[in-house]
Amino acid sequence: MARTTPHDHPPTEGEPLYRRIATELLDELRDGTVPPGERLPGERRLAGHFGVSRETVRQALELLRRDGLVATDRRGSHATLPGLPVETPASLTFPVGARAATPGTVARATVAWEPPPPDHAQALGLAPGRPTLIHRYRYATADGRGLRTAVTSFSAVALAEVEELARYRDRADGTATAHLRRAYDWMRRAGLTLHHRDAITPLASTPSVRVTRRVHDQYARPLEITDLVVDAQRDALVYEFTLPGRTPTPATSGASHRTRP
Repeated sequence: MARTTPHDHPPTEGEPLYRRIATELLDELRDGTVPPGERLPGERRLAGHFGVSRETVRQALELLRRDGLVATDRRGSHATLPGLPVETPASLTFPVGARAATPGTVARATVAWEPPPPDHAQALGLAPGRPTLIHRYRYATADGRGLRTAVTSFSAVALAEVEELARYRDRADGTATAHLRRAYDWMRRAGLTLHHRDAITPLASTPSVRVTRRVHDQYARPLEITDLVVDAQRDALVYEFTLPGRTPTPATSGASHRTRP
């Protein structure tokens, strides 16, 4: 958000300022800056973004509410434009590659409070040796094949703003079972818009691949980084995504990519 002028701009002739701000905000909603269902920034932040007073923002939001384009509940205002959020449960699971345990398989997840791997610390902006919440996930068939392992490190931002994650600090002894399957839902519920980037790298001299996922919020602050190692000889990686801010069509409403390295 580049505009930070703390005063109202003169309205164009014959058009109330709040109506122009409502139009500009609606344009940002439509282009996917704020996906449908995601919480909008607070009045103070919107006022700084558009360079107007909070009262003008309040009037603009009320106009959009009357048109059914913005809804308000106890969590604040959020977009109600038709369409799917950028990430859906099918396309953004935690941790990446997680699977439900089925007969003949073993799935286990634990958390620890300890320094993350050096590359995780760097990605999250943590000082060397500083501890954080680490999530470890392991999935395998009974014979030990089809193995998936994942290590996730959370940032200070995620722990400060997501209450459900912060609660795990006192019980993160590295042995207790951790139910963090809804971690991404918790982040969204805290008002964070999630953006993720996955990199897939083959591991030398093995049939496995490494998937590194980095997640940041709408302010480019890192939230978590996950390294997943999957047995690519027996498994498939499936990616699904939805493009925001467009009328659904066969070309844009969703896509999936299945790869068998």
